[in-house]
Amino acid sequence: MQPTFALRPGVAVAGGIVQRQPLKFRRLWLDLPTLVLVESGCKVLHGEAGTFRVEAGQAVALAGGQAFDVSNFPGEAASYRARWLAWERGLLEGWRTPPGVRPQPVVALGPVAPAFAEAFTALTLSLEDPALPDAVVGHRALEMLVWLEGAGRLILDDTQFAPRVRRLLAGDPAREWRSPGVAAQFAMSEASLRRHLAAEDTSLSEILLDVRMSTALTLLQSTGQPVTRIAGEVGYQSPSQFAVRFRRRFGCSPSDIRRDSPRRGAAPGLSS
Repeated sequence: MQPTFALRPGVAVAGGIVQRQPLKFRRLWLDLPTLVLVESGCKVLHGEAGTFRVEAGQAVALAGGQAFDVSNFPGEAASYRARWLAWERGLLEGWRTPPGVRPQPVVALGPVAPAFAEAFTALTLSLEDPALPDAVVGHRALEMLVWLEGAGRLILDDTQFAPRVRRLLAGDPAREWRSPGVAAQFAMSEASLRRHLAAEDTSLSEILLDVRMSTALTLLQSTGQPVTRIAGEVGYQSPSQFAVRFRRRFGCSPSDIRRDSPRRGAAPGLSS
């Protein structure tokens, strides 16, 4: 599988991952509802909702606004391969949970039908096709949500304040974000900003660091950009400082991610 990263603003973003050795990522935050289809190897997710094991040929859907410890293990083909899709909020504004269906933080789909995988592939390709209007691509993205209805609906939780700050910072992770500018975006004082974030046991500096590292992880896994360029994309002029922060955050180095990758070609898209 070649490095892939496809984005259709306001609709969805998709990517592919290849790893050659077991890797574990601590506290990987998901802002958007995300679908993961494992093609080779095994994925283990551990979060507040419990522990979930996803084998090759299986899929799992994860609600936005939660963090997981994620472990990826190579399979018989000596690699871990997976594809992922995240629905953007603009698409989900009109998506409502039907009566009698309880939203869930995790929807384990188990083995997927060939038609499911084909719909996943069609959507991924359409995200990059400029000839297709957003309405058509959006319809295909919603079709993937329809596949989940038999197992349950995902939660889209916008009640907390910190995820809103994360989304703002994620729009430009290389920017030197400061409290006055962020507070102004939410029409509040710096003191109110700090108080709201402290109430959710976090801070602006913690959120910015996590946004930068999570963005870097996505770029390392799903694109062929050089590590030095990725460091700059997330606000680090020094690749060595970037590597130190990355290892501290995820327990492995950027080179560990790239050492697993059999490819270095360019890929579309710059950020998720």
